[in-house]
Amino acid sequence: MSLQFGSLFFLMQILNFLLFFSSLAKPISQFPCSSSSHFSSYPFCNTSLSIPTRAQSLISLLTLQEKIQQLSDNASSIPRLGIPAYEWWSESLHGIATNGPGVKFNGTMKSATSFPQVIVTTASFNRTLWSKIGSAIAIEARAMYNYGQAGLTFWAPVINIFRDPRWGRGQETPGEDPMVVSAYAIEFVKSFQGANSKSVDDDGSGFGEKRVLRGDYSDDGLMLSACCKHLIAYDLEKWENFSRYSFNAVVTEQDMEDTYQPPFRSCIEDGKASCLMCSYNQVNGVPACLREDLFQKARNEWGFKGYITSDCDAVATIHFYQNYTKTPEDAAAEVLKAGMDSNCGTFMLRHTESAILKGKLREEEIDKALFNLFAVQLRLGLFDGNPRSGKFGKLGPQDVCTSEHRALALEAAKQGIVLLKNDKRFLPLNKNAVSSLAIIGPLANNVSQMGGGYTGVPCCPKSLFEGLQDYIKKTSYASGCSDVPCNFDAGFNEAIRTAKEADFVIVVAGLDLTQETEDLDRVSLLLPGQQMALVSSVAAASKRPVVLVLTGGGPIDVSFAKAEPRISSIIWIGYPGEAGAEALAEIIFGDFNPGGRLPMTWYPQSFTKVPMNDMNMRADPSRGYPGRTYRFYTGNRVYGFGEGLSYTNYSYKILTAPTKLSITRSFKASSSKNILQQGGSRLDYIHIDEVTSCISLKFSVQISVTNVGDMDGSHPVMLFTRVPRVFQGTPEKHLIGFDRVHTISKRSKEISILVDPCKHLSIANERGNRILPLGNHVLILGDLEHLLQLKVTEDIKN
Repeated sequence: MSLQFGSLFFLMQILNFLLFFSSLAKPISQFPCSSSSHFSSYPFCNTSLSIPTRAQSLISLLTLQEKIQQLSDNASSIPRLGIPAYEWWSESLHGIATNGPGVKFNGTMKSATSFPQVIVTTASFNRTLWSKIGSAIAIEARAMYNYGQAGLTFWAPVINIFRDPRWGRGQETPGEDPMVVSAYAIEFVKSFQGANSKSVDDDGSGFGEKRVLRGDYSDDGLMLSACCKHLIAYDLEKWENFSRYSFNAVVTEQDMEDTYQPPFRSCIEDGKASCLMCSYNQVNGVPACLREDLFQKARNEWGFKGYITSDCDAVATIHFYQNYTKTPEDAAAEVLKAGMDSNCGTFMLRHTESAILKGKLREEEIDKALFNLFAVQLRLGLFDGNPRSGKFGKLGPQDVCTSEHRALALEAAKQGIVLLKNDKRFLPLNKNAVSSLAIIGPLANNVSQMGGGYTGVPCCPKSLFEGLQDYIKKTSYASGCSDVPCNFDAGFNEAIRTAKEADFVIVVAGLDLTQETEDLDRVSLLLPGQQMALVSSVAAASKRPVVLVLTGGGPIDVSFAKAEPRISSIIWIGYPGEAGAEALAEIIFGDFNPGGRLPMTWYPQSFTKVPMNDMNMRADPSRGYPGRTYRFYTGNRVYGFGEGLSYTNYSYKILTAPTKLSITRSFKASSSKNILQQGGSRLDYIHIDEVTSCISLKFSVQISVTNVGDMDGSHPVMLFTRVPRVFQGTPEKHLIGFDRVHTISKRSKEISILVDPCKHLSIANERGNRILPLGNHVLILGDLEHLLQLKVTEDIKN
């Protein structure tokens, strides 16, 4: 350290020391801007001023050391301004969780509603349900904040694509389809943040050109702050020699545009998320928290108004794990200059001041980060005085674990559970005809694993055994395996004996957090340990075919069970939350007609030969690469995306849909030569930015849904498209619309799905540009196919 820097550092330390001791004589309130203190006279407490003015005023009052102390998730108090410490890190993935230090269950509220894990809720394909869950979690979160048990900034949802079935955190995501993930992000974020206005484009596609509404901060208050994570291409924990802390995700421009990026774009443009979290990994050689291009795109193109935080200790990994910077100070300086605002952890607290002293960073660059941080806090009302006097001040213990929220958790579990097999209509069982029941498996009588990752303390949890006992009093239980890894068969004999004595048998097998979670990917897609042997042994011993219930978020290769006639039914419950036991019992005994559909592909065990670090979505036959997700995968499946059964059957009819669309193309005459080169004299596609009017191309597909069975029920109606193969890497098919529809037995219901060709019928080319293929597009609805021809008319402008 030079003499000049050393002297300056010494003076700063003395100043910091004096400020600290001068503040001890001033008591700090529990919340900023208390009307009973002189602190309320500061301009940043003046609610009549604009959010930017208040934020800038607060920043101008801070010393350098005070500014630096705000760059962590655990932001320090500023006693001389009456500002208490604030913990930014709280979690609310599918209910208030214990993972973040901002949440405490040791106060008045000892628990909170635990909804199904996100992958299960997504299987409902019900936007309204997703929105209601977001709102319910928000009410409980704000209630806990009012009683000092949570913050107002929550780091959810996870909107990474479930790219690889082995990923330990796939359970936390809304699945593998970018449109579905986008739609979930929009619904959850809008409702969680308290939005009451309709987004500009809430179809959830995440594609194409959109009009971004950029209002000012004055009327942009937040009930809570949601955070879309993890930006970007993060879907590997630890596989072979690859770790999330140092993994370099090599992503093509094409895959970035049509797979990895759309959920984040939708989360910001339509969901209006107030936070983004950058991930640990590198993307094409650059750490995600240094991707200034993505941060600028979010702010300038997508209209992002919020703060960007790192994943916990992600800035430290840039230097210590990835060796991307020469010094810690370089890492601290570069992330701020790139546009990141806060670091989860202490790295910035320890190295930012030194970065300034060494000339690597300017204080003004810290001020930019603080503006984004304080603006979100101001929008949350953190500087508006006593929160108990505010808009949400009356929320409290009476609003947590309410009967309404617990009923919603039950409905979410029932709608998300997926019936995968039901030979000879074995289910539902008639409870009056069941004299005894056995439930077997290591998770059959365990409540601790019902929620999956990022779970809190549930209100009224029940084990699957207890849920079935509510229907059949004579229900017996045997674990078979002592735990989910199931390395020993010592309990098999008891399980077989229990099965032989029962009238009907249910076997619970699958995964828990010992197999898949944060920092833990799977190496196999088969049932863990000797679980397969347990299932087969019990099935062979049972008087009747057994029902197999599968737990866990990741796909499992259960080909043996699918083909085994002694296993009549297969039900995937995932991590169904605190009401999962009741939901499963209602489905098994016919009080609810299952209608969930898989939001991810279930691959065979042979897929584990595919390198997990290969980020390419598209198949490449030349190297034996089968591609990923239903849109590009060309191999065999155990179960497919969108697959699932009900206790009734449905038929569809397309009532109205166009057969031809004429697209007007506008381009300069000088560009026509290059465009026509794509196919000689024939034009195979046009670029989206050449379309004269996307709005005029929109059309609705009118659909009649008929319940042809004997039981009322709801299920997702899913509309796909198969576009012309204008170049290598065209999707096999992709989802363009969905709606959860309830129909009465023997009755029909009409629905409408809006199609925007510029978004839904376009695809990304190898350069990452969206193009609209010309020719015959096929709309796919169940077994129906509808031909739609797209042709172009010229509008040449000189």
